[in-house]
Amino acid sequence: MNMKTNRQEGFSLIELLIVVAIIGIIAAIAIPNLLASRRAANEGSAIASIRTITSAEATYQATTGAGAYGSLAALNGAGLVDSTLSNSSATSPKSGYIFAAAPAANPNSDYLTTAAVVKFSGATATGTRNFASDAAGVVYWAAATADATPMGSATGTPIGN
Repeated sequence: MNMKTNRQEGFSLIELLIVVAIIGIIAAIAIPNLLASRRAANEGSAIASIRTITSAEATYQATTGAGAYGSLAALNGAGLVDSTLSNSSATSPKSGYIFAAAPAANPNSDYLTTAAVVKFSGATATGTRNFASDAAGVVYWAAATADATPMGSATGTPIGN
């Protein structure tokens, strides 16, 4: 007599459901942390870009500008900032931010550089703070209150320079 045992191998439905539940729990914990890390990286990039523009403005004023500060286009034309930074817009932001730099009414005295977050709330937020700087060289931040709205002046909370 030939007796064979029909043994099925594999995972049961309960085991598979437990694994799926564990993966879901891990994802629920990890995804918000990953999004927060991306926002923090975008903000760090924006601060570095504001510092780059501040240095470029000082160089431009001392050399090409003949005592006057310049716009981002002028800084790009002088080779002081790259085109990604000078051409940032809502349709092509740099690291989730739109950058602008403009000389004051008296271009020999001051300028304002801003970094406005493209999207400030929700799961797709690119940052939560806007940044600004002027001829003093201090970078300030303020909480973003609307999408793509820059700070009106270099006032707010100074970051650790």
